[in-house]
Amino acid sequence: MKINMENGQPLIEATDLGPLLGLEPASVPAKMRSGEITSRFETGEGEDAGRFRLTFYHNQKRIRLTCAQDGTVLSTSRIPVGKPA
Repeated sequence: MKINMENGQPLIEATDLGPLLGLEPASVPAKMRSGEITSRFETGEGEDAGRFRLTFYHNQKRIRLTCAQDGTVLSTSRIPVGKPA
């Protein structure tokens, strides 16, 4: 899986994100617009410079994608969490 960048912001395909969240890809855009899926984008510093991390929250699940500078996903984690603050 690869994350594309557009104007300095990461773009993930619904066909990639949906299955990670246990959702049909077609439902992802509407859930993001409504706030049912939230996300966070972080860029690496120090020894993590050149990497970035995307974190998605939905239905008390956290999906975290750690990516190389070119958008290649290096690791994926999925854990249950409470609702983000």
